[in-house]
Amino acid sequence: MIFNRLLHRAVLDSRVGSRSVFTSSKPDIANPNWLRVGLAFGTSAFLWGLLFKQQSADVHEYKVRNGLE
Repeated sequence: MIFNRLLHRAVLDSRVGSRSVFTSSKPDIANPNWLRVGLAFGTSAFLWGLLFKQQSADVHEYKVRNGLE
């Protein structure tokens, strides 16, 4: 029981005495990080391109296997 009290107190002290890494600074929404924005949209466009390319290859293979082409 004494151990539980000490452990509980240590947990409370560690929470109060430290700052979270994720809330150390607020993001500036007026000045976005354009490199990250560009990388996000570029990656998304690249993945969509791969998806459409793979889908068209799969449709072509389906047509060839079933004698539709």
